[in-house]
Amino acid sequence: MEPAQLIAFNLTLLAALISPGPAMLLALRTTLVSGRRAGVMTGLGLGLAAALWTTLALLGLDAVFTLFPWAFLALKLLGAGYLLYLAVTIWRRAGDPLPAMATTAPAARRSFVAGLLVNLSNPKSMLFASAVLVVIFPRDIPLGDKALIVINHMLVEWLAYGGFALLLSTRRARDGYLRLKPLFDRIAAAVLGLLGLRLLFTR
Repeated sequence: MEPAQLIAFNLTLLAALISPGPAMLLALRTTLVSGRRAGVMTGLGLGLAAALWTTLALLGLDAVFTLFPWAFLALKLLGAGYLLYLAVTIWRRAGDPLPAMATTAPAARRSFVAGLLVNLSNPKSMLFASAVLVVIFPRDIPLGDKALIVINHMLVEWLAYGGFALLLSTRRARDGYLRLKPLFDRIAAAVLGLLGLRLLFTR
């Protein structure tokens, strides 16, 4: 494995991270609603789940999905259901006042689990990882290189989401969100709902 291949992989990851998907949406909203710590914990969950999908992609889980389409369908239905649940919850609470920033351990754990579930709920993340890995890296790379790719992926995600949490956890960002909370929450709910429907009805 060449350093240039790892750099190309990281650039692809960063491009995917900044796209408006459910992971980024959850990370941004959690930071604005619950503060820096919750945003960082959400990012840790998102990064761990993404690294798990990359691990499974490197182990050839996409071939399993090809052999057993029902397994992919089951995961896809669960993922779509979870995104739709988030969309409905956020929409219904759009008019609620912004809660005080949570700093307790249970809130941090909930943020971590939410991030973990959002990325685990989308098996297309694994298919994306498979496609990127096939294009960038040699087919038969050693086990040590595979481990490096997985650790690298996790660290890139953690650093990116941690950076977003630091940038958006300022009082100015929170006050700006507070002024337009109902609008922003309904936009976030609509996007999550559309992503859930897209996951549900596309192959």
